[in-house]
Amino acid sequence: MSRIVNCVVLKTEAEGMEAPPHPGELGQRIYENVSKEGWKQWLERLTTIINENGLNTADPKNIELIEKHMKGFFFGEGDYGQMPAGFKAGGGK
Repeated sequence: MSRIVNCVVLKTEAEGMEAPPHPGELGQRIYENVSKEGWKQWLERLTTIINENGLNTADPKNIELIEKHMKGFFFGEGDYGQMPAGFKAGGGK
């Protein structure tokens, strides 16, 4: 039987993930409040954030920035989580 969560991204009940997708307290919070589909939407946003900001996921400072974006995207905390400034879909400027 699949686990159901009240997804903060989809704003409805949906199938939850099988395990926390990120380490630590933030990962647990995401696991409890984000569906598989909500996580998929985050991964699409994350790709944009990494590419637009030229982030290196091996750099601890970049990981800290990504976590700020995660908190903004999922929970509306802080000033992060939106599309990068000046971003236009399709690569147009």
